[in-house]
Amino acid sequence: MNYQVNENGYYGQFGGAYIPEILYDNVEELKKQYLTIINELSFQEEFASLLRDYVGRPSPLFLTKRLSEKYGAKIYLKREDLNHTGAHKINNAIGQVLLARRMGKTRIIAETGAGQHGVATATVCALLNMPCFVYMGATDVERQHLNVQKMEMLGATVIPVHSGNKTLKDATNEAIRDWCSHPEDTHYVIGSTVGPHPYPDMVARFQSIISQEMMQQLEEKEGRHYPDCIIACVGGGSNAAGAFYHYLDNDKVRFIAAEAGGKGIDTPFSAATIHLGREGIIHGCRTLIMQTEDGQIEEPYSISAGLDYPGVGPIHAHLSQVHRAEVLAINDDEALDAAFELTHLEGIIPALESAHALAVLKKVSFQPNDVVVINLSGRGDKDMETYIKAMKENTTKGNE
Repeated sequence: MNYQVNENGYYGQFGGAYIPEILYDNVEELKKQYLTIINELSFQEEFASLLRDYVGRPSPLFLTKRLSEKYGAKIYLKREDLNHTGAHKINNAIGQVLLARRMGKTRIIAETGAGQHGVATATVCALLNMPCFVYMGATDVERQHLNVQKMEMLGATVIPVHSGNKTLKDATNEAIRDWCSHPEDTHYVIGSTVGPHPYPDMVARFQSIISQEMMQQLEEKEGRHYPDCIIACVGGGSNAAGAFYHYLDNDKVRFIAAEAGGKGIDTPFSAATIHLGREGIIHGCRTLIMQTEDGQIEEPYSISAGLDYPGVGPIHAHLSQVHRAEVLAINDDEALDAAFELTHLEGIIPALESAHALAVLKKVSFQPNDVVVINLSGRGDKDMETYIKAMKENTTKGNE
C-alpha cells in the first residue's frame, strides 16, 4: 500500500486540484517548482538554520512519569508547544514563505482558526519583511483575541470574516477569493494538509521534521527509532501528517487520530468529519466533508477553533479508509478533562487541539512496555479563557 501522494496529486481517491481557472497558472507553477526548490541544498540549509536558531528545534521528546504510571505505558510527549509561537504551525510557515520568496512572490495571505497559523505566518513575514494579510472568522477573532493582537503587533492585517458560522471554513473561503483577485504577486500560505495539490503534500513535507526528529530521539531513549503508537489530533491534519510521515510504511507503528466530536457525533454540534463526512470537494480537493444530502456543507462545531472545520486533509481521509489509521471522536468535555489532567499530572497546559489527542488515553489500552508518542501540537496560552470558564463552571456545579 502506498500512502504517499501520487503524481496526479491523489492519496487513493482523495486529493487533486479543483480550482478556479484564474488560479490554474499559480497552482501549476507551484506544482512544477515546489519539489525542485525545497530539495535545493541552499533552501534546505536556510530552512534548517531557521528551524534550529529561530524556532528552537529540535523540540524535546519528553517521557512523562505520572501520566505513564496512570495509563500503564511509556508515554512520551513530542513538545511542539515549545516552538517559537507556541505550536507546530511555524514549521510550515517558514517553509512556505521561503518558497514563496524564491518564486518571486511579494505578498502573503493566510487563513487561521485558532490563530496559531496566523501568528506563525505573521511572525515569518515580519522576519523576512513580507506584507501579510490573515483571514479569520469573526467567531474565532472573538474567542482567540490574544492571537489577533499578536498578529497585529507583528504587522499583519487581520481581516474578520462574517459569513457562514464565522470560523475556519469561512476564513478559508475569503482567503481563496483574495488569491483569485491577486494571482500574480500573492502566495497563499495554507496552514494544514488541505487545499489543491500540491499543498497537502507540501505541508506534510514541511511538518515531517516532527517524525524525523522523533526517529532520532527514540533511538537515543529507547534503542529503536520507532514507537508502538503515535497519537495526534486531526482537523485539517498538519500536525498528525508530520508526526506520521516517516512511519507511514512501518506497519509496526499504530496511528490514532483524534478528531473533534464537539457535543457528540449524534448531535448537530460536531466537527468529526471522518466519522460523519461523505466524499466531496472543498477548498480545492476531494476529501471527506460534512454535508447535507443535497451537498450543502454543514457547519461544524468544536470547542477548539483549530479543529472546527467541515473537511479533513486527503491524506487522513485515505489513511482512515484503508485502515492505516484509527480515528476516534473526542467530545468537548473529554478534551477539557484531558487538558486539566495533563496540567495537574505533568505541569503542562496544552492547547485544546492537543487535548483531543491526550483524551485518547482514556479510550485505548496499552501494554506496560508500549512506547506511545502523543504529538503535543500546541500550548494552552490561547485557550486560557475557555479553561478558566470551565473551572468556574465546575466550581459552581460542585457548590450546588
